[in-house]
Amino acid sequence: MVTKLIRISTIILSFFFLTGFTPMLSFVGPGVTALTSGNIYKASAQFIINKKIEKETGKNSLTLVKTFVEDEINKKSHKNSFEEDLKQLVKKRIKITRKKLDDQNFEKLVKKRIKITRSVLKLNNINQ
Repeated sequence: MVTKLIRISTIILSFFFLTGFTPMLSFVGPGVTALTSGNIYKASAQFIINKKIEKETGKNSLTLVKTFVEDEINKKSHKNSFEEDLKQLVKKRIKITRKKLDDQNFEKLVKKRIKITRSVLKLNNINQ
């Protein structure tokens, strides 16, 4: 009886390893889940979901999650660089506007001083 069981398991294992009929790793995950939790339904659901994801996307679930996380990180870094560029642009425009306002205020101050000086010297009739 024991030898019959050993022969059958040897044939099945050699079938899996030698023919490449199915990847062994696809059975390892659900097998570990079934052994550790004792829940066959959970292990079967995990296997079915992994196969469905692989059929739909061509990637296994771990690779799919990894690419999703990498895409999110890239989006955040791109968003941060856009925000940084926008911040620098606004700072530059503020500096230019302040310079123009300072120039205008200086011009007004000079005109006011000239007007006061003319009134003090009584030179209102002379134009420059």
